[in-house]
Amino acid sequence: MALPPESRLFAEQFAIELDSPLLGAAGELTAYAATDRRAGAPDLMAIAVPHRIPARSRALQLLEGPQPGLLGPLGHGVGPAPNDEAAYYVVTQRPPGPSLAETLRPWSETALIELVLRPVAHVLERLQAIGVTHRGIRLNNVFQARDGHPVILGQAWATPPAMLQPALYEPPYSAMCLPAGRGEGTIADDVYALGALLVVLSLGQVPAVASDDTAMLRRKIEVGSFHAIAGDSRLPPAIADLARGMLAEDPDHRPTPALLLDPSAARGRRVAARPPRRAQRPFHLAGMSVWDTRTLAFAMAMQPEQGLQAMVSGTVTQWLRRGLGDAGMGSRLDEMMRHRVGDGAAERGADAFAVMRMVVMLDPLAPLCWRGIALWPDGLGAALAAAIGVDSHAMARLDEIVATEAIASWAMLRQDHCDYGLLRMEARQHRALVQIRGPAGGLLRLAYTLCPLLPCGSPLVAARSPVGAADMPPALERAAKTVDIKTPPVDAHIAAFLAARSERRLEAETNGLVGNGDENGVALARLRLLAQLQLRYYQKPLPALCAWVGSHCQPLIDSWQNRPRRAALETKLKDLTAAGFLPPIVGLFEDAAARAEDALGAQQAALAVAQIDVELAQIAAAGEERAMTARRIGQEIAAGAGLLALASVLAMTAFG
Repeated sequence: MALPPESRLFAEQFAIELDSPLLGAAGELTAYAATDRRAGAPDLMAIAVPHRIPARSRALQLLEGPQPGLLGPLGHGVGPAPNDEAAYYVVTQRPPGPSLAETLRPWSETALIELVLRPVAHVLERLQAIGVTHRGIRLNNVFQARDGHPVILGQAWATPPAMLQPALYEPPYSAMCLPAGRGEGTIADDVYALGALLVVLSLGQVPAVASDDTAMLRRKIEVGSFHAIAGDSRLPPAIADLARGMLAEDPDHRPTPALLLDPSAARGRRVAARPPRRAQRPFHLAGMSVWDTRTLAFAMAMQPEQGLQAMVSGTVTQWLRRGLGDAGMGSRLDEMMRHRVGDGAAERGADAFAVMRMVVMLDPLAPLCWRGIALWPDGLGAALAAAIGVDSHAMARLDEIVATEAIASWAMLRQDHCDYGLLRMEARQHRALVQIRGPAGGLLRLAYTLCPLLPCGSPLVAARSPVGAADMPPALERAAKTVDIKTPPVDAHIAAFLAARSERRLEAETNGLVGNGDENGVALARLRLLAQLQLRYYQKPLPALCAWVGSHCQPLIDSWQNRPRRAALETKLKDLTAAGFLPPIVGLFEDAAARAEDALGAQQAALAVAQIDVELAQIAAAGEERAMTARRIGQEIAAGAGLLALASVLAMTAFG
C-alpha cells in the first residue's frame, strides 16, 4: 500500500529502528534509534509524539535543521510504530551523553557559568531572534557529553510547550495552568527555567518539596520562586544573585539571554522588584493562608466557588481594607460585585466571569482562570486536544470559555500585558467555528484547526495517525479490512478532521452528514465526501473501503421505485466496489436522467393504479343498482308467471 506524503519522510530519508529504544534520550517520551539514509548519519533518534497530543508545528517549521547547543528538529512525519501501527515522529540528533539527572552532583560556580549559563544563553538568544521558545529546560532534558563540556538542550518539539515541565522549572503563572494549555510563553520563561536549573545544580539535589507539583506551586506563590527552590541553602554569591533575577515573578524583571552572556553585568542590572504588601494576619481561604493579593488571587482561581462566596459575604473586601490596608482594591472589588448583581446572575457564566475579573484585578500577571482551570490563550488548542475523550470536566470548562468569548473579556481587563485586538478577534473566530452546525463545527473542529499536526483521533483510524487529508484514504482502507462493517465509515472525528484539514468543498460535504433524520441524505453525503477525498488526494483503488461504503448504500438503492432497476443497481454496485473507486459509485446514484425516468415511471404507474382503483370503485358502486334491477325484474317475472298460471287454471276450469 502506498504511503501518505508524511510517511515518505521515513520511507525515503529516515529509517527507524523499533528494536532499539533509547531510554532517557527524550525525557519522558519514547525515542528510537534512527538513521539518515541520504546523509548516512547514524546518530539520530525519532521521538514518538504521544497519542491525542499535537507536536509544535510553528517551532518545527522555523527550526528545522541542525542547531548548535540544541537537539533541533531535522524532520517530522508519520512513521512505523510497534504492533504494526503508525505514529507521528520528530527526528533529532541523539544526546551526546547522559542527562544531568543521571549524574546529579553539586556544580562549582565557575562550571555553572561557563558550561551551563553561557552555552544555554547563546541558544536562547538564537531562539529569541527567530521568535521561538524552548520550554523544556529541566534536569532530565539537558545533556552533557562528559565533564568539562558545555551542556546541550534536549528536544522540546514533540509535545505542546512546557507540557512535561515540573512545577519546579515553570513560573507560577504557567505551572498553575493545564499542562497542555501553558502556551508558547516568552523567552523569559526559558530564562526562569534556566535559573531553577542553576539552583538545583548548585545544590546538587532537587528540593524535597519539588516532588509534589501542587506543593511546589503553592510554595512559590506564598514565598516567591527563589526562596521556594533554594530554601535556606547557601548558594555561591554569583549564582544566588543571578538566580534571584532569573526567577523574578514578573517576566519583565528577568535578564535577557544577551545580558546573561555577561554574568557580572546581569548581576549588577538586576531589577529590584517592589515587594507586595503583606498583611499582619492571614486570611484563610480554600485551605490556604492568604497574606497578600497575589496569594488571594491564586486561592480564588483554584477554588472559585469558595472564593466567590467569601466575596459575596464581604469577608474578602473587609480583609483587604483592615487586614491588608488596601482600601482601593477593596473598593474596586465591591464596585465589580455591584455591577455583577445589576447585570443579573442568570447570564451564562456570570459567576465564572466574576471570579475571572477578580483574579485579574488582584494579580494582572495571572493567566485566564475559569471555574478552577487556568490556561494561556495560545494554549487553547492543545488543551482541547489533550482533554478530548479523556477529561470531560476540562472539556466542559473549555467549551464555556469559547462559547462566552472569555478570552476577549480577560484580555480587555489586562490590555497593558497582551494584544487585546488580536485576542478578541481570535475569540470570535473560535466561537464561530464551534457554532457551525453539524460535524464540520464544534470543539473537535476547533481542536483540529488550532493544532495542524494533531492526528485524527477517530477509533477507526487512530492506529494509523493520519495528520493530513491525504492520509485519510489509505487509513480508512486499512481500517475497512478489520472494522465491523455495520460501523459507519465516517464518524464525528473524521468529519471534523476533514473539515479542518481540507478544501472548503469537503466542508460542505461534511455539513450534509447532519441529515435531520434523512437516512438517504446522510448516506449520499457520506458517499460524496469519501469520493471527493479519493478524487482529490488519493487516486488509487480502495476496494476494501468501497465495499465498506457500499454496504451502507442500501437506503440509496431502496429509494429507487423500479424493482428491475434496483436489482440492476445492486449488480452494478458490486462491480464498482470491486474496482475500488468511489466517484463512479456516486454517479450511479446521482444519474439525473435515470432518476427522472424512474420518477416518471413511478408517476405513470401511480396514475395507472389510480385509474384501476377508480374503475373498481365504479364497478363496486354499480353492483348494488344492478342487484336492485334484477330483483325488480325477477319479482315482475314471478308475478307474471303466477298470473299466467292462475289464468290457465281458470281457463281449464271454465272449459272443463
